[in-house]
Amino acid sequence: MNTKILWADDEIDLLKPHILFLKSKGYDVIPAMSGMEALEILKTEFVNIIFLDENMPGLSGLETLQRLKKDYPHIPIVMITKSEEEHIMEDAIGSNIADYLIKPVNPNQILLCLKKNIDNKKLVSAKVTVDYQQSFRELSMRISDRLSVKEWEELYKELVNWELQIEKIEDESITEMLAAQKEEANIQFAKFVQRNYLDWVNGRADKPLQSHTVLKEKMFPKLSDQKSTFLFVIDNLRYDQWRSIYPKVHDYYYIQDESICYSILPTATHYARNALFSGLMPSVIAKKYPNYWLSESDSGSKNQYEEQLLGEYLKRYGKNIKYS
Repeated sequence: MNTKILWADDEIDLLKPHILFLKSKGYDVIPAMSGMEALEILKTEFVNIIFLDENMPGLSGLETLQRLKKDYPHIPIVMITKSEEEHIMEDAIGSNIADYLIKPVNPNQILLCLKKNIDNKKLVSAKVTVDYQQSFRELSMRISDRLSVKEWEELYKELVNWELQIEKIEDESITEMLAAQKEEANIQFAKFVQRNYLDWVNGRADKPLQSHTVLKEKMFPKLSDQKSTFLFVIDNLRYDQWRSIYPKVHDYYYIQDESICYSILPTATHYARNALFSGLMPSVIAKKYPNYWLSESDSGSKNQYEEQLLGEYLKRYGKNIKYS
């Protein structure tokens, strides 16, 4: 089915060459000579996008825009105007329009606008599919190789990046292809952990950032009496979840470092969180601070002494800093 464009302009007859051009490219244009006529058409017609002239008699373009955003918020709207006045642009953009074009518009400008706002999803889907298929073999070879900690982290980030792209294109075959590749990566990574875990916790060999070392390596070097440091701990935050919220965080903060942290085993709160706040493995916490450790059989919250453990941790490293 062809893409349907509703084009509202009181000089619609002068736009016939543009309409014929769009028809030759496979688009259907429904003309409207006023904002009111456009609103009436939408009661009976489905359209994919709306081109809206800003300067129309009667119901103005901006007034029509407000009605359209209220009744048809899902339809992208492109504002077209002769005026380059800043307040008009700000009003239109503030209404969350899809695009803003200045008259006189040329056919290629309109075509680019349509590809960006309507055909974009199909174009992106096709490119993502081709790019992932080209990367699939190289990723598979790396998964089966004997990778280092850093190489596994880089591979994981790549797979997450593909996952975030592919989940937007709704291609079931590519989704299944990636899921199978991730499953194989999980199997090989589990074997990698089994081979190296004892060396990591004993401080030997090439080791990753882990629950019991993350504060010492990442936070403690930044502590001082002159400025405040905030620590936010989010249980079970996967890298793909972090990348999903990254844009919102980036709006307010400069992201200086983005490190992968490996949880100790078992990964349960009882062990991993206590290791984080104490800088010690669970068996050492139980011996060194028996009053702050609850075994599996003990009742009560297993992480109720995080503040005390963090205080002891800071003292051990000579960080006599006030905290709350």
